Amino acid sequence: MNKFAFISPNGRVNIIRIFVLIALGCFPLLQDAYLLSQLTVFLVYGLFAMSLSLIWGYGGILCFGHAVFFGIGAYIMALTTKGMIPGMTGIFTSTLFALLLSIAGTALFASILGYFLFSGRLSGPYFGIVTLAVAVVAERIATKWDYIGGFNGLTNIPAFSIGGYEVLDPLVLFYVILGICLILYLISDRIVNAPFGTILSAVRDNEDRVEFFGYNIANLKILIFSISAGIAGLAGALFAVAAEFVSPTILGFSLSTEVLIWVALGGREILLAAFLGAISVRTIEALLSDILGYYWILGLGVLFILCVMFFPRGLFGQLLSNKPRN
Repeated sequence: MNKFAFISPNGRVNIIRIFVLIALGCFPLLQDAYLLSQLTVFLVYGLFAMSLSLIWGYGGILCFGHAVFFGIGAYIMALTTKGMIPGMTGIFTSTLFALLLSIAGTALFASILGYFLFSGRLSGPYFGIVTLAVAVVAERIATKWDYIGGFNGLTNIPAFSIGGYEVLDPLVLFYVILGICLILYLISDRIVNAPFGTILSAVRDNEDRVEFFGYNIANLKILIFSISAGIAGLAGALFAVAAEFVSPTILGFSLSTEVLIWVALGGREILLAAFLGAISVRTIEALLSDILGYYWILGLGVLFILCVMFFPRGLFGQLLSNKPRN
């Protein structure tokens, strides 16, 4: 018997949301600086996974190269705050401006890329292959471009600052990033539960029927693709200040593949499930990699296969879903 059977589906989801928020908020009470810094980065990965959930789970757009937006946002943050962009000084090197520029820059890049791909009605595996190619090319460019650090990337990125106050305390930085993740979650949740989200889900389920009712499918996909990229760019910018470095690897194939696994294991059709999937996988990796080395990846692969076979909605998605089990 389902222990949540006496609670309405929406009520159950709200209880889980509150529990997750309290659990994350209480984590710093462990007073372990190393674990706190790790979880801060994991929050960023959760936000990144949530951005992929927007287009994959709700829009039916599988982006194999989603890390390119994460990496672009990270590099924009690093270059801006380090004063490496010509003509930008003073307030234009602040963290807040860099965050806004990261969102705008990645969203603009995605809208241009999306225009050519979606206007050409490219979809399915072909769309995924093209986005993966873009990510691989971006990684190669970053590796060879010495101005942005080349293969070694950029280090000594300035600390997160708010109104001239530098956030040097890891505990404060954790709560700042947690707050940003919460705000973005609420915004994204509002998007998918608004009429636009309903139309987006309809496009995922039956694109031709939605087009029959007069909607411009290409414009809808470009819009959600740009929103998703903007959130991924914000996540990348937060990663830059949390990890204090950026490198070409965050642009390419490896991270693009990892985020797909996080979202699939967590649950691609629910934002919170994707968020928890990323945090859970990264936590398991941190705990097991020192013990098992690279063999932990084998276990992750087995878990991924079992999840696809028995929990197609994802491990957390099955718990959070309002839909009946198949």
